[in-house]
Amino acid sequence: MSRVRVHNFSISLDGFGTGEGQSAEEPFGHAGQRLHEWFFETRTFRAMTGQPGGGTGVDDAVAGEWNTGIGAEIMGRNKFGPQRGPWEDHEWKGWWGPNPPFHTPVFVMTRHPRPSVEMEGGTIFHFVDATPQEVLRRAREAAGDLDVRIGGGPAIVRAFLEADLVDHLHLVVVPIVLGRGVRLWDGLEGIEQRFRVESVTTPGGVTHVTFTRP
Repeated sequence: MSRVRVHNFSISLDGFGTGEGQSAEEPFGHAGQRLHEWFFETRTFRAMTGQPGGGTGVDDAVAGEWNTGIGAEIMGRNKFGPQRGPWEDHEWKGWWGPNPPFHTPVFVMTRHPRPSVEMEGGTIFHFVDATPQEVLRRAREAAGDLDVRIGGGPAIVRAFLEADLVDHLHLVVVPIVLGRGVRLWDGLEGIEQRFRVESVTTPGGVTHVTFTRP
């Protein structure tokens, strides 16, 4: 059976995966870009955004695994965009531009389904109101023999961890304290016992922690 993977998911020292006050201008709320600055310096990110160069050290080596063998993605509504409640603007097609980096079917979990949106490069956003188990079933069906990536945000990653559906979890602990936002670990006491845990700290100051199901 295909694996369920989380990659390049940044959290603060106090466990927040995003800040408070998300808006169209600030997708990560008051955290700004601080959780992801490590990633912006990598060759992987620069290649994704059509830029040359970038670092090729440990950060890049780990970051570059995010897309290998992935056949579908699952994300929360607020990774797609900042709107809450019933959709008021069906013209909004997400923060990702006309050619999102996923290039696979993407299942957006929301209490307010809407028609699917097909983008350039093979990305198709499907908006579904279902349990993690049912969304994963649909994503696996779309992915075929390839793996399914859980893209976030923190509430979605937490929901799949609570349901014991994650096989590989790559976290990046960034040395900042946010104090508020959406936390990853609430309600997950002892979860490390399910996994083999490895970590490495890079010269940039972040710590990559990988949880892999034995």
